[in-house]
Amino acid sequence: QVQLVESGGGLVQAGGSLRLSCVASGRTFSNNEMGWFRQAPGKEREFVASFSRSGGNPYYADSVKGRFTISRDNTKNTLYLQMNSPKPEDTAIYYCAAGVKWPFNDIRTPNSVKYWGQGTQVTVSS
Repeated sequence: QVQLVESGGGLVQAGGSLRLSCVASGRTFSNNEMGWFRQAPGKEREFVASFSRSGGNPYYADSVKGRFTISRDNTKNTLYLQMNSPKPEDTAIYYCAAGVKWPFNDIRTPNSVKYWGQGTQVTVSS
């Protein structure tokens, strides 16, 4: 049974930094099968970052490009999201995503995701 457990959320000041973690258990996921999404109150779940199928540069939403960095530690089966210079508009529940549904090639839309974590709240104060 696949489980994704996020941690690291909390309250952070704008301009600070925060690192989210996601530990996957139940199976090992390849690079293109893991990513992060977020959902703010009253809004739809949206893509944040994920790895590319080719192993090249990761994909980022335009709103976080240059501020957030996705990485992973394969020895720990753990995915990370380093959030630098967060803004109040980054406030949301952040979800770890893993597994790619057919016919998608990677994780860049909610419909492409097989497994979700329970989410971790990130609140950015101004």
